[in-house]
Amino acid sequence: MLFKIIFSFLLLAAALHYAIKLVKHKSLYPFMPFKYNFRRRRVTFARTLKLLSERKVKIIVETGTSRDGLKNTKGDGGATIVFGKWAQQNNAQMHSVDISEDSVKGSQREVDNQGLNDSVTVHLNDSLTFLKTFSQSVDFLYLDSYDYSKTDKDIQTKSQEHHLQEFKIIEHKLHKNSIVLIDDCGLPGGGKGKTVIDYMVKKNWKVLINAYQVLLVKKESLSID
Repeated sequence: MLFKIIFSFLLLAAALHYAIKLVKHKSLYPFMPFKYNFRRRRVTFARTLKLLSERKVKIIVETGTSRDGLKNTKGDGGATIVFGKWAQQNNAQMHSVDISEDSVKGSQREVDNQGLNDSVTVHLNDSLTFLKTFSQSVDFLYLDSYDYSKTDKDIQTKSQEHHLQEFKIIEHKLHKNSIVLIDDCGLPGGGKGKTVIDYMVKKNWKVLINAYQVLLVKKESLSID
């Protein structure tokens, strides 16, 4: 009798453990395989993917590439592959730029593995230089470059200013229906997006989601959503 009670207790504990894990697992299934956990980015990724389809996006620009591909979606999101996959399925083109050769190699490896070469181009370059020479109109801009620090205020400021400069450089290539997503915002000191979001709001951009990532569109575009 005691053995049955102990066994039942262990089964219940195991079931509870896996139930908690399942609740914490933030998948983009069926768009991405269920095994990938996007955690704090799941809600913003899902809303962004919906917007990409609604607005028939054709040109995507990402600053800061997914150096680990899909190996750490819970930590860094794997955006290059997520939005690259959407681009492939919707006859769009994605350009991802990073100044780190190792990051570019890692991202390109996963682009190759996923068979996304026809839709995703990974560029080795400084993002500011790349954006200055980018000639196409940008439908979706994803800002996730200059690494942020939770403790070093100097790095925080430099990262925030860098993202502002990125936006200002490419701003004239954005249009009424453009979408902007900024990563790593829910961090001490305001995250990567603090300065650029303040600037954008003054320029009549509307925050749709304000969380770990911040999603923005132009106010004038909302009437057609």
